Amino acid sequence: MLEALRSSSRLERILLQEDIEQGPQIRSIVEGAQERNVPVEMVGRRAMDRESNTNKHQGVIALAPDPDYIALDQLLLDATGGEEAALIVVLDGVEDPQNLGAIARSVDGAGGHGLVIPERRAAGVSPGAIRASAGALQHVPVSRVVNLSRALDEIKAAGLWTVGLDDHADQNYTDIDMTGPVALVIGSEGDGMSRIIREKCDFLASLPLRGQIESLNASVTAGIMLYEALRQRNP
Repeated sequence: MLEALRSSSRLERILLQEDIEQGPQIRSIVEGAQERNVPVEMVGRRAMDRESNTNKHQGVIALAPDPDYIALDQLLLDATGGEEAALIVVLDGVEDPQNLGAIARSVDGAGGHGLVIPERRAAGVSPGAIRASAGALQHVPVSRVVNLSRALDEIKAAGLWTVGLDDHADQNYTDIDMTGPVALVIGSEGDGMSRIIREKCDFLASLPLRGQIESLNASVTAGIMLYEALRQRNP
């Protein structure tokens, strides 16, 4: 909530449950809303439950318009226009909002420039994803594309190398040079990358697994890759 107030995100109003304890965090939210001229309404528990999409509102809800997605060409222009090499994450069918939020949090933490997600059969920027991102989705640009394969063509045309994470790839993730502009491609929770997306990638890399499981969670994989890129760029 505080991240939303501190960012440039649009907020329509904030609802506070009538019997909520007015502690320091609530006071900070009210003060932040006043600074941004966001109306604050006191409502009953039933009204809070009706407005909540998650049933975990804890007595405070921010109502916002539908999320703003950035056009892919604008995301690429912003990512390649600075002094640092571009670093974006492309998600191929990640359906869990919690994973999307966690990945956005890692993108923000590692200094990445944005996320690319497909329009169909994938998690979008929802209240659950925003909550899981701990505010990161208020700062990380997200482009939602109709055709992920064509989006990869645009990404490559903009000068980024595409690195796909594949459990069966022969090359270890630490052997991939990520000091230049790169897009990390992460597959879905169950099936990984689709065949056509896998074939579009310039490189395929795997993470070593020493235990009994066959793969890692998509958000864990993305976090490892993002911080390997950061390590290479800042040895």
